Amino acid sequence: MDNGIGSVDRPKAVRNGVVACPAAFHTSSPAPTIPSAEATLGSHLARRLVEVGVSDVFAVPGDFNLTLLDHLIAEPGLRLVSCCNELNAGYAADGYARAKGVGACAVTFTVGGLSVLNAIAGAYSENLPVICVVGGPNSNDHGTNRILHHTIGLPDFSQELRCFQPVTCHQVVINNLDDAHEQVDKAIATALRESKPVYISVACNLPGVPHPTFFGNPIPYCIVPRQSNQMGLEAALDATVEFLSKAVKPVMVAGPKLRVAKAAAAFAELADASGYAVATMPSAKGLVPETLPRFIGTYWGAVSTSFCVEMVESADAYLIAGPIFNDQSSVGYSFLLKKEKAVIVQPERVTVGNGPTFGCVMMKDFLSELAKRVSMKRNTTAFDNYNRIFVPQGLPRESEPGEPLRVNVLFKHIQQMLTGDSAVIAEAGDSWFNCQKLKLPDGCGYEFQMQYGSIGWSVGALLGYAQAAMGKRVIACIGDGSFQMTAQDVSTMLRCQQKSIIFLINNGGYTIEVVIHDGPYNVIKNWNYTGLVDAIHNGEGMCWTAKVRIPTFVHGIRKLASLVKADQSMDGAVAYAIQATCEEELTAAIETAKGKQDCLCFIEVVVHKDDTSKEVLEWGSRVGTANSRPPNPQY
Repeated sequence: MDNGIGSVDRPKAVRNGVVACPAAFHTSSPAPTIPSAEATLGSHLARRLVEVGVSDVFAVPGDFNLTLLDHLIAEPGLRLVSCCNELNAGYAADGYARAKGVGACAVTFTVGGLSVLNAIAGAYSENLPVICVVGGPNSNDHGTNRILHHTIGLPDFSQELRCFQPVTCHQVVINNLDDAHEQVDKAIATALRESKPVYISVACNLPGVPHPTFFGNPIPYCIVPRQSNQMGLEAALDATVEFLSKAVKPVMVAGPKLRVAKAAAAFAELADASGYAVATMPSAKGLVPETLPRFIGTYWGAVSTSFCVEMVESADAYLIAGPIFNDQSSVGYSFLLKKEKAVIVQPERVTVGNGPTFGCVMMKDFLSELAKRVSMKRNTTAFDNYNRIFVPQGLPRESEPGEPLRVNVLFKHIQQMLTGDSAVIAEAGDSWFNCQKLKLPDGCGYEFQMQYGSIGWSVGALLGYAQAAMGKRVIACIGDGSFQMTAQDVSTMLRCQQKSIIFLINNGGYTIEVVIHDGPYNVIKNWNYTGLVDAIHNGEGMCWTAKVRIPTFVHGIRKLASLVKADQSMDGAVAYAIQATCEEELTAAIETAKGKQDCLCFIEVVVHKDDTSKEVLEWGSRVGTANSRPPNPQY
């Protein structure tokens, strides 16, 4: 994804560890001088964030980061988005990075840092460059043996840093200004190069202090792209072509690391050139077009798209690009793949069968060059076989008038809502499986957090993704249990005048936990969710909430239509909260939401607690079995 850093195709000059665009060194005039009032650490950090493509920083104020926030606000190209808590700020930076290529959040020392830590760990697991900025203690307090507030009561201030070390690829603690510009630049460059989060701690008394290193505009910098070793690339291509040429019915499978390798286009190029049938792992949904001519669906072991698993696991060769094989993606380690049949392409290495492995081979280069080599020997056998056995999936049975709403009916209507200007956010739970079955039009975005699977992620991620993807209307599918964890930042969506559509699926508990291992702890207190949204909106702008029920729903919808007409000229954010209990009500609610393009729409969908997809039942039983394996004998 383009992250706004500029061209990375030309050789770059290097200065102080920062990669600079060549034009910066071929100018006859000196760099413009920045006024002393703006030549500060806070201003430098803000300018760097803007330069790499960050327009919004998700923040929670605290006494250690207030001065730093002043400088972020003062940067013309930067908007500070105040969140309700640090966890959601981190989730929002995660969602923003998915849409824009890089995200940022700003919190205070320890109480804020440890609160955002869970979200940063999730971004690390999903290979997302998130810049986490923390306002730290006064530089004079380090090494003084003092005990500060917001800490655990020890004079050692390194606890927060030590907690961040395992979940970030680079950490800096800025306690003086002499090398602060280099520390900031190196941290941001590392985040972009590694596609992982970084931690930047800034002493609370330093953001506004001028320093000579900030008096000139920072040298524009770009990230040097990693280059393939040409001999290794050629050897990997030779071995792969020989391997694939012996296969009768090869297939291709897209994995989630296509994102970090920036190789989605190269993967599609190879799919077109080779003629192979194409599937995606569930966590790669949305990374490659589902409109590819030989796309056969999601490969997810026993819960795959119909007929997809048969084609993949019966193939005599499979090229899998950027996979992550864990217990959830493999459905309790129940994949029927064989290593000797696989070409595994990771971002920087290729493994052919049981060996050899070729290092220093970039996925993007490898897939593009392989497309050229296999184009003369196209092989559509696997897809031809798929066409022979494929039976179109049936539609849900028609609902009776007034019949309680079913989940499969809900997702039938969500499918009809999708366009190239849409995006889908799927929360952990049954929405994972129902959203996997959606067929994405060209240009339709899709995001969910599978590797980390943090329940509640979607609310903050929706906030960040929608803030970055202003041209898309984002549709979020969130369970009631997940929503209860992070609901507060619906208020931030309203403050930002976002126009997403939230489907709150109310089935009374943690369904995904129920199918793994049930117990009374999976049942939650029911909320008046539409009333909550009304309370959050608090009459600012306009909020319309209703619980439309049979037999009065027709009157209610007519009243809604008249209200929408009356509100066309009103300014301010608008939230619609609708509780749907049957298909007729759902259809009317969706039509209203589609017609009102400039507001946030919240549609509560009430379904039976046991109404789940067949896939989550199968997946849950297999994952539960894997979790409950007895311990190996101890000798």
